[in-house]
Amino acid sequence: MEVEVLDLGAMQFDLDVHPVSPRDQPLEPDLARARRIIEWAEHLTFVYPAWWGTGPARLKGFLDRILLPGYAFREREDGRFEGLLDGRTAHLITTMDMPPWVYRYIYRAPGLNGLQRSALGFCGIKTTRILALGPVKDSDQATRAAWLEKARNMGFSLHEGVYSATGRISLKVLAWIKALRLQFYPMTWLAYSLGALAATSIRDFDPVLFWLGYGCLFFGEVATVFTNEWFDYESDRRNRQAGPFNGGSRVLVNAELGFRELRIGIWAALAAAMACAGLLLDRVADGFSSTILLLLLLTLGLGYTAPPLKLSWRSLGEINVGFTHSFAVILCGYVFQGGNWNDPFPWLVSLPLFIAVLPAILLSGIPDLEADRLAGKRTVPVRLGLERTLWLVLALIIAAPLAALLLKDLPTLRGALDGMLPWILPHGLLLAAIVHRELHHRQEGGRIDGLMLVSLSYIVWFGLIPVLNLL
Repeated sequence: MEVEVLDLGAMQFDLDVHPVSPRDQPLEPDLARARRIIEWAEHLTFVYPAWWGTGPARLKGFLDRILLPGYAFREREDGRFEGLLDGRTAHLITTMDMPPWVYRYIYRAPGLNGLQRSALGFCGIKTTRILALGPVKDSDQATRAAWLEKARNMGFSLHEGVYSATGRISLKVLAWIKALRLQFYPMTWLAYSLGALAATSIRDFDPVLFWLGYGCLFFGEVATVFTNEWFDYESDRRNRQAGPFNGGSRVLVNAELGFRELRIGIWAALAAAMACAGLLLDRVADGFSSTILLLLLLTLGLGYTAPPLKLSWRSLGEINVGFTHSFAVILCGYVFQGGNWNDPFPWLVSLPLFIAVLPAILLSGIPDLEADRLAGKRTVPVRLGLERTLWLVLALIIAAPLAALLLKDLPTLRGALDGMLPWILPHGLLLAAIVHRELHHRQEGGRIDGLMLVSLSYIVWFGLIPVLNLL
């Protein structure tokens, strides 16, 4: 390793920021050198005493002067901030005159949290290990020698990478959890449960069939999510507006997982789905219909982004997601429990849910619009543009409760849609009002996490109320 040392005590610079913005204050030679070293470094180590719970004034002044806008971070067009020093890691070593456990658990480690999250983390630097040593004042020479050895071992541990073995395992586990995108699975389970409960009018509920069937859907969805991550890489790489509901999990973009690992994950998920399918088809009453449904779901799921279908690249992805998360999943629950695929109930009860899913899918494409366009994807928002997409969303928000109103009194539905309107009408009005505001004030770009949360929660009523009515 090559090592450069910045001795803050010996550096000559003004600790105070005098202009309105620190970037308007010329850097002294020592700070200019520090800036070059930080740009060059892959890893930073901060060694300092904790004074009054944080750090010395010189450290704070150094951070004030060196972590400048345009160099360490930038403000995006949507008002959010983006760190510009990403790809770097840091170790923090601090000494103090209290037991470290008191500092961490009683005082909540204010200095470490401030440096790790508000300063370094804000600028994109990940703190991988922290070493707090104390109390110093009454320590003996043997204790201080042991502390120095701990710090030395912390430095030599970089030969194995910036993370400890436990840290590397934890990061991989977290990366896989992040790649799963578990926030989207509850709606599948709810729709599947609706279909399964509806079939109890035909035969008794079979919990083994229920969970085997859901295992097929769960692992099939995992394979779909991982496949999307793979084939949407070019779009995700360009995307600067990614959020919890759009832009992918970014595990490939951020190099948290590699393509080889993701390929293994896809095949493992498919193998698990096939195993559940084999057990399921041994038990179901209508093996032929169940097989066709599973093949259809798997084809549409993987075909969302994977060739040769690449439905999301051909303006068919939104319809695909709406269909698979309503009609197809409800039919699976219904048929696996002994219902007939051509019974009117699963088709009719799916229609309002299908319409309600579409606004959320269309809205999720709005922050991705520019990145998708550059990658060559022809999603509906790319094809229609921002304004027409929002008008379409408004129309669908209105159409979903209308469909529920027209269908709810049909004898075939056995009251499954009763009591839905008092919940979906206020929620739909709120969602429509937010979309209408976006229609008149929004320009392309920027995240819409709040709007996405409202639109996704709108869908829940179309599955939850029928499930409760059928219980």
